[in-house]
Amino acid sequence: MSDVALNVLPVFALILLGWVLVRAGYLREELGEGLGEFVFRVAVPVLLFRTIAEADFAGGAPWRIWVAYFAGVAVTWAIAHLVATLGFKRDHRIGVLAGVSAAFANTVFIGLPLVSRVVGEDGLVAISVLLSVHLPTMMIAGTVLMERAERKEGVREPQSLSELLLGIVRNLVRNPLVIGLFAGALFHTGGVPLVGPVKVMVDQVAGMAAPAALMSIGMALVRYKVAGNARIALAMTALKLLLLPGCVYVACRLLGLTPEWTAAMVLTASVPTGVNAWLLANHFGVGHALASSTITMTTALGVFTVSFWAWLLA
Repeated sequence: MSDVALNVLPVFALILLGWVLVRAGYLREELGEGLGEFVFRVAVPVLLFRTIAEADFAGGAPWRIWVAYFAGVAVTWAIAHLVATLGFKRDHRIGVLAGVSAAFANTVFIGLPLVSRVVGEDGLVAISVLLSVHLPTMMIAGTVLMERAERKEGVREPQSLSELLLGIVRNLVRNPLVIGLFAGALFHTGGVPLVGPVKVMVDQVAGMAAPAALMSIGMALVRYKVAGNARIALAMTALKLLLLPGCVYVACRLLGLTPEWTAAMVLTASVPTGVNAWLLANHFGVGHALASSTITMTTALGVFTVSFWAWLLA
C-alpha cells in the first residue's frame, strides 16, 4: 500500500497545490489558463511524439486497447443516460451530459502523469495509442448525441450531420495532440532515431508535461464548483470512478491485454472527469451545473478511488 501512496498521492498533491495557490490569491487564475495552454499545445504533444516515436508495440495489437476501453465507455455512458433520464427524470440533453460526465476521463492532464508514474513506459505507449482516437471519438459521440437530443426536445434547429462532422474534422486536424501523435508515428514508421541534442531537448520538454499538467488542472478547478444538482452529480461521480474502470478492467481481461496495458487502461478510466464535459455543456448551453459539479466531485474523491484501483492492479 505504501507504493500505491507514493505513486498516487503526489499526483493529487500537485493538483491540490495548484488549487491552493490560486485560491489563496498567491497566483492569478489567468496563469493557470496560460500553463494549461502550454501543456496542451507544447508539452503533452512533445511527450506523445516521443512516446510513439520510440514505442515498442510488442505488448499486443493496438486495436484491443480501443475495444477494451470504449466497451467500458459505452456501458457507463448508457447507464448514466438511463440514470439521468429515468431515475432523475431529466430531459435527453441532460442525459447526454450525464453520459459525458460519467465516461469522459481527463486522459491528458491527469491520466498521462498517473500512468507514467504508476505503470511506466509500457503504460505510456498504451495511453498514447488510446489518445490517438479518444478525443475525436468522444467529442463526435457527444456532439452527435446532443444534436439528436435537441431534435427530440425541439429546442432548436439542429445542424446537419455533414456540417457537424466537417467542423469536428477541421478542429482535429489543427489539434496539437493529433499533430504530436501523427509526427511520432511518422518517426516510428520511418525508423528515425531520436539522438543527440534533439533527444535531450525533446526529453526536457516532455519532462515538463506531467507536473505542469497537474498544476494547471488544479489551478483551473477554482472555477468549477458544486453548483446544484448534487444528487445527480454524485451518481455520475460513482459511475465515473467505480463503474467505468471496473468495466474497462473486465474488458481488458477478456481481450487478454498484458498486465501493463491493462493497468494503463484501468488507471486512465479511473481518473476524474475531464473539462471537456463542461466545454460541451457550455457549447450547447445546458448542463453547466451538472458538468461542473461532477468535475469537482470526481477530483475531490478521485484520490481514494484511484488509490484503490492502483492497489488492486498492483
